[in-house]
Amino acid sequence: MKSKVYFSKTISPEKVLEMYKMLGKELTGRVAVKIHSGEEGNQNFLRPAFWKPMIDYVDGTAIECNTAYDGSRNTTEKHMETIKNHGWSDAFKFDLLDAEGPDLELDVKDGIVLKKNYVGKNLANYDSLLVLSHFKGHPMGGYGGALKQISIGVASSYGKANIHGAGEPEKVWSPEVVNDRFLESMADAASSVIDMFGENMVYVNVMCNMSVDCDCCAVAEDPCMKDIGTLISLDPVAIDQACLDLVYAAKDDPGQGHLIERIESRNGIHTIEAADKLGIGSREYELVEID
Repeated sequence: MKSKVYFSKTISPEKVLEMYKMLGKELTGRVAVKIHSGEEGNQNFLRPAFWKPMIDYVDGTAIECNTAYDGSRNTTEKHMETIKNHGWSDAFKFDLLDAEGPDLELDVKDGIVLKKNYVGKNLANYDSLLVLSHFKGHPMGGYGGALKQISIGVASSYGKANIHGAGEPEKVWSPEVVNDRFLESMADAASSVIDMFGENMVYVNVMCNMSVDCDCCAVAEDPCMKDIGTLISLDPVAIDQACLDLVYAAKDDPGQGHLIERIESRNGIHTIEAADKLGIGSREYELVEID
């Protein structure tokens, strides 16, 4: 049976909440909400006001983890300052999952590359996970969507280095690490988080402000494509595949080629291929378009 991915051309806080209610999946217990806090200087990330109706509705706690590269979010002190500057801690309950160690170590069952995944230890305090993703390009992954949010996104600073280094964190930015191994490591890490939460996960991808660069870039290119819409699903593989298909279908968009070049030059589809191989979702989906 194909996974359902709901799609609307409307992009608004109200539409996100409407689509969540339509999905019919109630996230219960203590709900963690994965957001992207945005690197200081980035102009493209989705602000707290956009996500507020959705996060308030599930009484969720916005969560993030420290980065593994220099910038405004690579230490707890700097990251908390960025979170405050960007309005997250004023708008929501906020939890920097790896503010203090030790990391939570998750087993990766039948991993392609990784055997272990390291996430912020506070992730263990939650029963459900709502994954709010801004779909866009990415300097290393080709694109960023749901699979990136539940892999790199909830990995601790050390865990991010472990994924980027394909299981060897000391090689985090080494040219020795073939990019496909990094992409497979992302899929592995995502699988361990799905094993942790089971069916208590919902994914929202918003296709707007689509730059070739990630929200983790302090100096990012301006968006190159027109906004496309909002998607929601219970399947992270299907929702990311649907987003890529919508990009390829936007043949009249003059910026399409630039984003596709970024995706293809990094072999971005391979994260989806690896996740499909691991059985954490399906590339076969039914796109259900709503007003």
